[in-house]
Amino acid sequence: MFRTLAIGSLAALSLTTAGTAATVKSVDVEVELSAIENPRAAEYWTSIADDLENAIVAKIEDQVSDDGVDVKIDLAEVSLSNGFEENLGLADTRLVGDVTMTHASDNTRFGKYELTVDVNTALPLIPADVDVTVLPADTRVYYEAMIAAFAQGVVDRLK
Repeated sequence: MFRTLAIGSLAALSLTTAGTAATVKSVDVEVELSAIENPRAAEYWTSIADDLENAIVAKIEDQVSDDGVDVKIDLAEVSLSNGFEENLGLADTRLVGDVTMTHASDNTRFGKYELTVDVNTALPLIPADVDVTVLPADTRVYYEAMIAAFAQGVVDRLK
């Protein structure tokens, strides 16, 4: 079963020369339910496709263009560890997805890569007043940081 979300009014993402921000026509995030690796993650990450899509759109709203590229993200793995695993260094909280950029008529504006975000990637996005030494990775703070880190990873590759 797939969960697909698309924003039709968002203009496309175009790959351009280095230093120039790309433009975006659409963003589509899919997550196959089997990609959610454990039952706790399935309960916790219920709105991940919506949340990730919205986070990306919020970061690129000034890069919208009818002649941009289409961005498709297929989340291949969504894992969630608990605080005990984090403290033992056995964390498996991560998002892994294939990001594909296509353009309807310009073959130079294509790209595909795998993006992985884990707890360590998300740490800088956790508010400074939060004590991460006692905060388990299965909290809303980590969830929001993971979404923000993945969205930023996609946006960074648009430039």
